Amino acid sequence: MDAVCDELNRNKVKLLIVAKDASEKTISNIRFLAERKKMPVIVMGTIEQNSKAIGRINRAVIGIKDKNIADGIKKICGGEAFGEN
Repeated sequence: MDAVCDELNRNKVKLLIVAKDASEKTISNIRFLAERKKMPVIVMGTIEQNSKAIGRINRAVIGIKDKNIADGIKKICGGEAFGEN
C-alpha cells in the first residue's frame, strides 16, 4: 500500500486495482486518494488471486503504471471503474 501511495503521489499510477476482500479501511483510503487524484479504481479479485497474478504475496492494492496496460484492463472489465472522469 505504501509503495502504491508513493507512486500515486508522484503521478505515475494510471489505474488502481483493489481486492474485493481488502479491509474497509484500505478500500476507504484508496477511494479517498483516487478521488483526490481523479484516478480510476477497479475492485476485483481477492488478495490471493491478485497477488498470484503479479507474483507477489499479500497484495490488496495494485498500482498499474503503464497506460496501455491500464486501458486494456479497463476495457476487459467493461470500463467499470469508480473515480474516473
